[in-house]
Amino acid sequence: MEGSALLTAILLFLFAAVVTVPIARRLGIGAVLGYLIAGIAIGPWGLGFIRDVDEILHFSELGVVFLMFIIGLELNPAKLWELRRSIFGVGAGQVLVTAAVLGALLYFSHFAWQAAVIGGIGLAMSSTAMALQLMREKGMNRNEGGSLGFSVLLFQDMAVIPALALIPILAGWRRHQRRLGENRHEGRSLRRHADRRAFPVTSAISLYRLIWGA
Repeated sequence: MEGSALLTAILLFLFAAVVTVPIARRLGIGAVLGYLIAGIAIGPWGLGFIRDVDEILHFSELGVVFLMFIIGLELNPAKLWELRRSIFGVGAGQVLVTAAVLGALLYFSHFAWQAAVIGGIGLAMSSTAMALQLMREKGMNRNEGGSLGFSVLLFQDMAVIPALALIPILAGWRRHQRRLGENRHEGRSLRRHADRRAFPVTSAISLYRLIWGA
């Protein structure tokens, strides 16, 4: 995207946010939904001011990076140490239980177990940026419930790395199992073909032995 087009997109984003977010807050639906409504309004399925979404993805990623950077600036190491039991207790429990339940539902919905595991883990995660924004709007970031919610979000962020590392492992295991199944099928086909080719010969030998043996 050229510099002028990028500047135009930034101005559109700011204008849409300035218009929709205060209205969304006044209606009590929150700033997050306001941003979503603004994106729909100026996107290719709305007014069409932004048509090529792929060209501005890096801009949106930059916004998430800045948000996480600001969150990191506000973190107190002593507070994190106090939340260590909540992070590895409540956070780990939420991820494991949710992933297990949703993975089981996917598996019994006739998904492969590898896909069920990956899907369960993915559905157990949530958006840290959206959740923290909602918690701030509701004033939950200062109470005990907000601390537990933050602990869950922090453990989810830490669990993303091993979850991403697990995807190619399970995908490779799936391909390996598929190749083994194909090889077994080819082996059974070759044996059946060989048995059909050998049947006339073995029948002739058996008939010869029956006649001359008698």
